[in-house]
Amino acid sequence: MLVDVTAAVTASPDDVEEAAVLAEADGFDGFAAAETRHDVFTVLTLAARATTRISLQSAIAVAFARNPMSVAVLANDLQLISRGRFRLGLGSQVKPHIERRFAMPWGKPAARMEEFVAAVRAIWAAWETGDRLMFRGEFYRHTLMSDYFNPGPNRFGNPPIALAAVGDLMVRAAGRVADGLLVHPLTSADYLHGHLVPLLRGARGGDLDGFSLEMSVMVVLGADEAARREAERAVREQIAFYASTPAYRPLLEAHGWGELADRLNLLSRRQAWAEMAAAIDDDVLDAFAVVGDPAVVAAALRKRFGGVLDRISLYTPYEVDRQLVAGVTAMLSTRSG
Repeated sequence: MLVDVTAAVTASPDDVEEAAVLAEADGFDGFAAAETRHDVFTVLTLAARATTRISLQSAIAVAFARNPMSVAVLANDLQLISRGRFRLGLGSQVKPHIERRFAMPWGKPAARMEEFVAAVRAIWAAWETGDRLMFRGEFYRHTLMSDYFNPGPNRFGNPPIALAAVGDLMVRAAGRVADGLLVHPLTSADYLHGHLVPLLRGARGGDLDGFSLEMSVMVVLGADEAARREAERAVREQIAFYASTPAYRPLLEAHGWGELADRLNLLSRRQAWAEMAAAIDDDVLDAFAVVGDPAVVAAALRKRFGGVLDRISLYTPYEVDRQLVAGVTAMLSTRSG
């Protein structure tokens, strides 16, 4: 497995740049940034100019807040600036954010995303070949590309595209049109092996060669007992937050925890955050997170995901000693055997 690191969702643009430099110095294979408080393409441009080796990924850029042409341009530029190190990660977000935060249309998200990716690829192909741009779909139409706006072929090639997906329809869409799947952190090893991988194989005609499975896995690490308790509390809160969202109910239901999902959703409506975290018992914690010192965490991650995930990162929604993370990384890295 290649080992990546993801910038904190609260990081400022300067923080993201610094984190990318540290990640490269610490020997990580890739660096990712999410789109929360800042534009993900902007912060990754800073990271690209400050690094030379590490790959850079949007994890994720909100596709439906944009259109295929704007994403094609942004991704093409970042591929140039990073000299071929960019990986385009796209996600749909959810209906309330698309309609009420971005004031953009929503509907048939899996079909829309599949067409979105196809449109981006059609635009890149027009730039590369010089052929007329003629993309007509249900949601997007791109039929104009004059030379004045055509950047031509990218000398580093087009970046790979990975899709974030939870529901079966979006997973199948990723298998059909993307180069990889960004697996949601609220995913157990059993669900990954027994459900997601078969779905992808079906969508791709049984062949996953050249297709990347990538996941940020929740872990509990701490330098001492007090730090570990705080880390465990934060991870239970994060699991509860994700599990309270109706879109993630199938992940819980697959383990027989459908009632828990319903209860968490009800508690979230009441903003009973402490009660939500307390509802995450040890069985739920163990299904979605790995707990232990660096050696235990690394061994557990290899056992759960070795041979399936191509890229992995540690999801630590709490302050964590950088050396602990580096220790896990060293034991997971393909370069260390």
